[in-house]
Amino acid sequence: MRILVTGAAGFLGSHLSDRLLAEGHSVVGMDNFLTGHPDNIAHLMGNQRFHFIQHDVTNFVYVEGPLDGVFHFASPASPIDYLEKPIQTLKVGSLGTHKTLGLAKAKGARLLLASTSEVYGDPQVHPQPESYWGHVNPIGPRGVYDEAKRFAEAMTMAYHRYHGVETRIVRIFNTYGPRMRPNDGRVVSNFIVQALRGHPLTIYGDGSQTRSFCYVSDLIDGIYRLFQSDRSDPVNIGNPGEFTVRQLAERVIELTGSTSKIVTRPLPEDDPKVRQPDITRARERLGWEPRVQLDAGLRSTIDFFRAHPAT
Repeated sequence: MRILVTGAAGFLGSHLSDRLLAEGHSVVGMDNFLTGHPDNIAHLMGNQRFHFIQHDVTNFVYVEGPLDGVFHFASPASPIDYLEKPIQTLKVGSLGTHKTLGLAKAKGARLLLASTSEVYGDPQVHPQPESYWGHVNPIGPRGVYDEAKRFAEAMTMAYHRYHGVETRIVRIFNTYGPRMRPNDGRVVSNFIVQALRGHPLTIYGDGSQTRSFCYVSDLIDGIYRLFQSDRSDPVNIGNPGEFTVRQLAERVIELTGSTSKIVTRPLPEDDPKVRQPDITRARERLGWEPRVQLDAGLRSTIDFFRAHPAT
C-alpha cells in the first residue's frame, strides 16, 4: 500500500512510519515541524519507499499519485503545546481533519484518525469505555485540544456515513517511549529529564491522580491492527495498568538512580483525576493488548534520553 502519514515527524508519527515501512508499505510523510522534528525521520530519508513533504495540513492537501491509506496524526498533543498553540490545535483538528478526509475521499483511501482519551475529559466513568460520551469543559484551557478531537471524530463519522469513506478512529491513551520531546510537558518525559539532571520531580496536586502508560511499540501495533480491521467505530488503545503520578515519579527515581526529590505544585485547571482505558473492544475485535511492562518501557525511554540529552 501507499500511505500518507500526517504529523510524520512527531513522536507517534515517526514510529508509525517505521512500522508501515517494516510491513512493506510505501509512506508519504507530511509535517510542518510545528511540534515534530526532522531528527525523528532523518533515518528514513534514504529509504526509497519513504517520501517527505513539508506542509501544513490546515491548507489544501495535495499528494501526487494513488493513495491507499491516510493516517491523520498531525496535531500538538501535549498540554504545553496546545496551551501555547491553541489556535493551531483547533485548526489542525478541524480544518486539517477536513482536508485529509477530502483527500481520502478523492483517492478512495482508508483514513485512520488519531483521536485521544482526552475526548473523555475529566471522566465520571472509570475505566473509560468507548460508549462513554465524556465530561469536557469546552471553554477551559484544555478545551482547545479536547473539542478539536471530538469535532474531528464527528467529521470523520460524517464522511464515513455521508460520503462512504472507509474510516477508523483510535482513541490514544498516555503513551511514552523514545523520541518524546524533553520539554513537551508530558509526565513521563518531565520526570525522566528532571531525574537525569538531578532536579526535583514536579508533581501537580498530591500525586494521587492516575494515568495508564502504554509503551509506544504496543500502541503502534494496536493502531496498525485497527487500520487493517473492518471497524469504523472508535477503539481505545492504551495500557489498562493504572498508576498514580506519585508512583511513576518514584519508579523513575529508582530506575535512573537519581538523588532527586519530589516537590508538589498546584493542580492545573481541568486536569483529569483518573485515566484508564477499557480495552475490551481492542481485545475482542483486534486480538490486541499491551505487552511491555512499565519498568521495561521506562528503561528504554531513559536510555534514549541519556543518549539524546539535548533533544
